[in-house]
Amino acid sequence: MAEPSEHGPLTPPPRPLDAIDQDILQILQADGRASIRSVAERVHVSRANAYARINRLIEDGVIRGFGARVDHERAGQSTSAYITLKIVQNSWRTVRDQLRMLPGASHIALVGGDFDVLLLVHTPDNRALRELVFTRLQAIPEVLSTRTLLVFEEEDLDPEG
Repeated sequence: MAEPSEHGPLTPPPRPLDAIDQDILQILQADGRASIRSVAERVHVSRANAYARINRLIEDGVIRGFGARVDHERAGQSTSAYITLKIVQNSWRTVRDQLRMLPGASHIALVGGDFDVLLLVHTPDNRALRELVFTRLQAIPEVLSTRTLLVFEEEDLDPEG
């Protein structure tokens, strides 16, 4: 049965993915600019079939979008940090909406364990990171505490291995 979600009033249950769908996802994760023709050739289906499958994956919300993998340092965002937050119970949606607005916020996750939220940020330098933590984050009333973990080196994992 369909359930209400933040993406709309009713979200149908996900359709199962077969091996071809999984292969298409792997190809597009490695190269979001791959042409329909090249995807079709690599998974051994017609272009029309590949096109229909990709559209279905988009419509079902399996593919949320296409984007560029950015080298943050070369893009002027040389300081990266994971920030853990403890938040007021039942305030996740409110906090999440405020975290989305932070400059440099790259990933937000509600987690279980010693803290409630894990936030990845990229900033131009340590001064901007300090400003973000001490002025912006700690000004959110539902944020009880933060801990900043400075990233010394990072690497996006390539799905192709």
